[in-house]
Amino acid sequence: MVVETFHPAVWARSPHMQTIFGSLGFRTMGANEMIDAAREIITDAGNGSRLLGYYSHQPMRSPRGLIILIHGWEGSSDSSYVLSTGRYFFRRGYDVFRLNLRDHGKSHHLNRGLFHGALTDETANAVASIARLLPDHRCYLIGFSLGGNFALRIALRQSIDPIPNLKRIFSISPALDPYQATLAIDKSLSIYRTYFLSKWKRSLRRKQSCFPDFYRFDEILHQKTCMALTEAIMSWYPEFGNYHEYFSHYTLTGSALASLAVPVTIITAEDDPFIAADDFRHLPRNRYLDVSILRYGGHCGFLDPFPSGCWYERHIGDILEREEEG
Repeated sequence: MVVETFHPAVWARSPHMQTIFGSLGFRTMGANEMIDAAREIITDAGNGSRLLGYYSHQPMRSPRGLIILIHGWEGSSDSSYVLSTGRYFFRRGYDVFRLNLRDHGKSHHLNRGLFHGALTDETANAVASIARLLPDHRCYLIGFSLGGNFALRIALRQSIDPIPNLKRIFSISPALDPYQATLAIDKSLSIYRTYFLSKWKRSLRRKQSCFPDFYRFDEILHQKTCMALTEAIMSWYPEFGNYHEYFSHYTLTGSALASLAVPVTIITAEDDPFIAADDFRHLPRNRYLDVSILRYGGHCGFLDPFPSGCWYERHIGDILEREEEG
């Protein structure tokens, strides 16, 4: 289904412009009251794991609710799209919590174990703990890219281990098929492969410096593609037989979302450089699932007016306004 609600100017429709500019720092220029109000919180994620985040509480009024934001792969709580979206909702009266996935942001020292994309339990536990900061208020979760994939897995858990005040989940440009998304990064413009590889390798070096007695990544950091580095790092994940098994643990294609029991809104674009739109067209019908496949927008872009306005922020705000009034 193509929902024609996002109409960027003709000159701003390039998927690469939308994707690249969506992560640039100018989106957060100017005052950001959310950052001014933020305090660092290390959240208990169960089984001894801890995740780092930043909580911004409304200073002068009772909050309308709580917005939890989860960044994408090799992003962080300080990624431009997170800061922009957080500021937007903080100004609308919500408390905002920006959560870092394991080994993202400044959190490499918190856990000895290494990050991987299938850490569903600890991320869900952290979200549940954060939701309890405002137990009597409505809570909403917004995830971007890999964070959007995590958000969908947390939505699936609501039927068996519910977070009582988590009322709706939004997933922006989620990677439903992480294996194909990784291949797409490698095959797309070299700037993307270089960007993700350099950030991933920097993260691994930081992890090694935090636990020099445990990690030695020097022999694998010569890899030239994301898929090659994924295959090379599998020896650090004995719980997975190979990278195909690893990716299968957070693949959400086919009927994976059939058991949703909490409202979920997915926003994606036909021209996303990494994510295939057909993956979303083949999702099962579910009264809790709303999928918007837009013609333009790139990957986590959806900038309009370009380059500083953001359509999905306004769209999510409108949805919450209608639900809260209803």
